[in-house]
Amino acid sequence: MSLNEARRMALSPQGLFLGAANSALATVRKLGYVQIDTISVIERAHHHTVWTRTPGYTPGDLEQLVRSKKIFEYWWHAAAYLPIEDFRFSLPRKKALAAGEAHWFKKDKKIMRFVFDRIKAEGPLKSSDFETPKKSGPWWGWKPAKQALEQLFQDGKLMIARREGFQKVYDLAERVLPATVDASMPTEQEFGEFLVGRTIRAHGIVNERELGYLQRPMARAAIKKALPALIESGDIREGRIHSLPGKYFFKKRPPKPAAPRLSLLSPFDNAVIQRRRLKELFGFDYQIECYVPKPKRNYGYFCLPILWGDRFVGRLDPKADRKSKQLLVQSLHWEKGAPAVARAALPKALERFAAFNGCQYHPV
Repeated sequence: MSLNEARRMALSPQGLFLGAANSALATVRKLGYVQIDTISVIERAHHHTVWTRTPGYTPGDLEQLVRSKKIFEYWWHAAAYLPIEDFRFSLPRKKALAAGEAHWFKKDKKIMRFVFDRIKAEGPLKSSDFETPKKSGPWWGWKPAKQALEQLFQDGKLMIARREGFQKVYDLAERVLPATVDASMPTEQEFGEFLVGRTIRAHGIVNERELGYLQRPMARAAIKKALPALIESGDIREGRIHSLPGKYFFKKRPPKPAAPRLSLLSPFDNAVIQRRRLKELFGFDYQIECYVPKPKRNYGYFCLPILWGDRFVGRLDPKADRKSKQLLVQSLHWEKGAPAVARAALPKALERFAAFNGCQYHPV
């Protein structure tokens, strides 16, 4: 297939063309996960990603879905919101971590037991609840307790019941997970089929490297084992993209071209998070620069990719000045050949984006 066809295949299931989702839940299900991030120079990434695809979305919608137990927080390639019906496919990772596979820091079982027992006895707690020692019993500082909370969460013993502000509120997994949710451990074949199916449904067309993006070795092994049977059964098709090496896997043929619209995407948006894929498939060499020293930045602290139809045509560095309630554009860089119609669509897109951020936008 042509590169243009592959680009349409990649973006169409992302909800960036026609057929926007009618709810935040539909968007999370369509994407498979929504990455959570803390940076708040504009509205946080998880809200931005869902808003881009969901007319009428407000930042309280995701939290409401957590509290109503339609989605849950766990780990995909990073912290993420996931559909509750996919809960059982988080279990292989939890089992591996509970068995001793390394995460971020060494386990301290004594502190983990102390933290777990407090939550069991007292109910849901935040990390800040461990800042002041109790009058009786052992005490460990806030930082070790916070690490223990995170490890118990990663192991699957705790879940995030809700957030207050942006602080996680932890509770025992059995008190958070609805009894109706399937919590059976998937077989390796089931796990692999799920990972392949979900990734291809969300991304349209992928190669084997992209199927296992930032996954742990056990997940990549399950993918590798499941893929041949899925191809043989016809559930997954394989082919090649003109000018790109290697095989690609997909389910559906390319959609017809849709009327282009302009979108300002989060740096953590599902459509752009795989930077190598973005460069190979779209010729868009993009990196987030908030972690780069200011003198070495080329485009700005939190530059957003600008998508026009199936082309990435620019990048824009915004800031929501919450004191003045103004959306500031600190830099704007168009790609070579960016069409005039895309440039003309930017002011209206910025007005909508400003409103989403609780701001106004006034072109300079």
